[in-house]
Amino acid sequence: MNVWDTVRRSFVAGLILVAPLVVTLYVLRFLVNWSLQFVDPLVRAAGLAQYTGNVTVVAQAFAVVLIAVAVVVLGFLAQLSVGRHLFGNVGRLVNVVPLVSTIYGSVRQVADSLVERKTSYESVVLVEYPREGVYMIGLVTGEGPREAEAIAGSDVYNVFLPNSPNPTAGRLVLLPEDQVHETDMSVRRGMRLIVTTGMGDERAPEGVSPQLLERVER
Repeated sequence: MNVWDTVRRSFVAGLILVAPLVVTLYVLRFLVNWSLQFVDPLVRAAGLAQYTGNVTVVAQAFAVVLIAVAVVVLGFLAQLSVGRHLFGNVGRLVNVVPLVSTIYGSVRQVADSLVERKTSYESVVLVEYPREGVYMIGLVTGEGPREAEAIAGSDVYNVFLPNSPNPTAGRLVLLPEDQVHETDMSVRRGMRLIVTTGMGDERAPEGVSPQLLERVER
């Protein structure tokens, strides 16, 4: 083995070692910068810097703690009967606004599918897209309109094809029944698979039935 081959192999090995770390740091930096647009206004409005000796980083950390506490309190109230009634009215008010209701409904539906057993999605299916032999995860949202069934000459389903890792975006396709491949996968598992780009999927260990794994997962 000559010197050039040694250098090339060492470079590839180093690149494989460093690249994931660099990408991880880049993503974390993006998330931090994105979150600061919500944290900084709170720091300025509440004047938190004056309580932390004008140390911006500490003030920002304090603001993050306050936001987390507020989310926990809201979540606790949402589980009470009064909270469910109050937030239910807010949800109905949001649904009155056309564009806002579409965005809010999509995000809420995805969030519910990640944590709740019951969701508005009926089932997880596989669809051959963007070409034959390549399968994409789809979520059945209901039966297709009669106009589409008349054209297709068979039953048609409304299938939402979410993007990964952002399932709030995607496309709605109307597919004949013979192009929709049913699966035994739960909606929550399918959404987790999409959000984690496949890294969150765990196959059943040898000797463990898929039904048992699904029961444990829930």
